[in-house]
Amino acid sequence: MTMEMKDSGSVVLTAYHPHSPARIPGMEQNFVQDIPPSHSPTSRKSLPRCRRINRMLSNDSAPPPSFSRSNSQASMDSTSMEDFWCEVESIKESSEDGSEEATLLEFKPADEGELEAEWLQDVGLSTLISGAEEEDGQALLSTLTRTQAAAVQKRYNTYTQTLRKKNKHTVRDVRDIFGTNDSSPTFETVPVSPVPSNGIQLPGQKPVWKSVSSNSCLDCGQDKGSTSVTEELSYEVSFSESIMVLPKSQEWPKNQRFKKEDSALPKFIVRKSRFGLTEVGDLSPEDMKKIRYLSLIELTAFYDALGVELKRNRAERVRGRENGLFGVPLNVLLENDQKKVPGIKVPLIFQKLLLKLEETGLETEGILRVPGSASRVKNLHQELEAKFYEDTFDWDQVRNNDAAGLLKMFIRELPSPLFTVEYLPAFITLVEKISKIKLQLQALHLLIMLLPEANRDTAKAFLQFLKKVVANEGKNKMNLWNVSMIVAPNLFIYKGKRANQQEMQAAATTAHIVRLLIRYQDILWTVPSFLISQVRKMNEAAMNNSKRQLMFDKGVRKLLRRKTMERERPERPEGAVTFPPYLQSDIPEGVIRVYAPLHSKVSMAIQLNSQTKAKDILARFHCENSRSSSQNVRGQIQSLHEIGGNIGQHCLDPDAYMLDVYRANPQAEWVIKPKAS
Repeated sequence: MTMEMKDSGSVVLTAYHPHSPARIPGMEQNFVQDIPPSHSPTSRKSLPRCRRINRMLSNDSAPPPSFSRSNSQASMDSTSMEDFWCEVESIKESSEDGSEEATLLEFKPADEGELEAEWLQDVGLSTLISGAEEEDGQALLSTLTRTQAAAVQKRYNTYTQTLRKKNKHTVRDVRDIFGTNDSSPTFETVPVSPVPSNGIQLPGQKPVWKSVSSNSCLDCGQDKGSTSVTEELSYEVSFSESIMVLPKSQEWPKNQRFKKEDSALPKFIVRKSRFGLTEVGDLSPEDMKKIRYLSLIELTAFYDALGVELKRNRAERVRGRENGLFGVPLNVLLENDQKKVPGIKVPLIFQKLLLKLEETGLETEGILRVPGSASRVKNLHQELEAKFYEDTFDWDQVRNNDAAGLLKMFIRELPSPLFTVEYLPAFITLVEKISKIKLQLQALHLLIMLLPEANRDTAKAFLQFLKKVVANEGKNKMNLWNVSMIVAPNLFIYKGKRANQQEMQAAATTAHIVRLLIRYQDILWTVPSFLISQVRKMNEAAMNNSKRQLMFDKGVRKLLRRKTMERERPERPEGAVTFPPYLQSDIPEGVIRVYAPLHSKVSMAIQLNSQTKAKDILARFHCENSRSSSQNVRGQIQSLHEIGGNIGQHCLDPDAYMLDVYRANPQAEWVIKPKAS
């Protein structure tokens, strides 16, 4: 449902509400009333326009629509939301003066069947649509949990029913895919036993947790001295399988409100299992592609288990610029930058703006909130476009507030939002429909795993910078909530349509999302263990399928038969014993050969025991090569990598217990090399 607002300029909040609009109680009042005179100079400058925006959202500007209050709608006082609306006004002014070009995103109407077909393609199951028997799709289906399989089955059922109504071609019956029959029970969301992150369930083995220490867990949450209860997050079991169906008397509270104080956020820790923790950049691009498939399936199953509809946009993107700095798609910008700096993951201009602000702007009072001069920012924008790649741009002339303005402009100018058009509604829904922050965080975690690589890496760099801004609150007067309010309009507003009333009322929701992103970013960029487990199983299933295909290939069978007939078989000596392949190998069980191509001693056989960690192997190589290694190698941070077998490439956590990893992937090679930046 949309409702255009004629006085709101050419911007739109991408907080899409498919159901009846819901007002945030605190937003039904004028937000800027009783503003202290000591407030920032920015707010004084933009005060009249800010008041007009607030009045558009007040009871005076529109009759109150019928609604039911949503879970996340918070009661915010006038001053707490003022920065958000002043930032919206600043964006509107920059758009009006022509410094930002309009890029229109057109949305195609789609029926439910088309949406489900796109969903099946996005999760790597296009074979269910085409009917082809491809190994990747079969491998993916073989690894799904019960709730994930139920989510796939539900979408495939909807897709096939829609096709039958349209009298299109014959489609495969869902029973042929999942092996179900009419009398089979439906999938139920129930907790399951933890599965180790290695991807193999060892008989009788239970996850082993390390004792709490400074390096044994990932700690995200409140500052020291907080009295709130610390909650523990588990990556060993899929989020959707862990959700219990609540009795009606214990449903989520409908009047849940969040507070703007930083102390209102709980503290979460993630304990390291014996396999350690895995960051996004620790896996190969091929395996991360599979993580994306599984994340979308898991997110859908997670929302299904909570009784929440996962909304997606279907956008027809207008092609962006193919060169330049601003308004260029991230993947195009990176392709251009990688010609200059191979392997770069974040656009050079974005990195330079962050570096400029980190070097000189972190202690600037009101950084990000206090805008720079609109004319200076416009001129700097044009000068950067002309001189940046020629290395003739003078960064010393750029003031901190102008640099912050350019940084926000870069994000807004992206042809597609940083968090993608398709899944912005899901970001909004996780706050509006899910009340518990732990569940919000789990949904947010899966959404981050879903992002394209360029978007995810750029978002990570941006959030790391914002964390540094908040860390300097004592000098720059920007706490977590202040930063979140300023950043939210830049991330969740894009050009192309006019903002309607219900979209603008999602201000507190979007600010809360940004707050979660900043506070819990170390958790959000860690790949859940259960997804790695499923990737290992996918790779193993694909390898097994390939072996079966090879063995039954007719040409191969003929060749083997001919070779067998031609080969002379030597007589087997009496009493000879045939050993299994692993005993015939040069390397005995429990011993790995580690390669270090950059060291003078390039390989070493290492006997593993239950306490051997990845960092112990690194330390041994460092000791053996400390005198003979080149100065270049000594200055690099080396990591132990698991390569091949049931994983593409995996940079191991220094605290990973190697015997457990070895047993999970005995066919892997072990290589010491620098970690990919």
